Amino acid sequence: MQVGMQPWGRGMYCKGKITKRRAMQMIKVTRRIVTCALFGFLSTISEVALTGCRYFPESTFRLASESRPPKWIALPPGLSSADASITMEYYVKPWGSSATFVLADTKGEIFKKVDAKVKCKEPFQLKNPPRGSASGYPSYEAITVDDATEIIEHRKMEPIFYITDDTAVWEQYRQNGCG
Repeated sequence: MQVGMQPWGRGMYCKGKITKRRAMQMIKVTRRIVTCALFGFLSTISEVALTGCRYFPESTFRLASESRPPKWIALPPGLSSADASITMEYYVKPWGSSATFVLADTKGEIFKKVDAKVKCKEPFQLKNPPRGSASGYPSYEAITVDDATEIIEHRKMEPIFYITDDTAVWEQYRQNGCG
């Protein structure tokens, strides 16, 4: 092959010249490549939007040692509360928020994993919060698994949560209209 010559088509060579037919073929191939790449990119973005949030929690909290566990999580026989931990992760999705609770032992072995629905769009607060509370705290989230609802309490900005049975909190929850 001579210098400056390039292969085109069926074994034919041309010297630096692209025919109109060949240019149209190259444009078609380029359009197909761009269309496939765009489709792949949009498919990936859609997949991440639908399930990617499942792998990246918005926030993670640990149940306070002095709090009781949620109704839907019971310690297995032989496992004490000192040997176990319950974590909760919030997930924000386009169609609403959810939470996942994980019961594990101190070695990290998972005994139970429960997916829950966050009932209200926004956390709620008491109309008359306790004296000395930080602005925005305590805040509450109503979480439901099947038909069992628990109210999660965040007392301050920390990675700890509590289960509350306070009647004033439950009354405020019922008044919010999301229950």
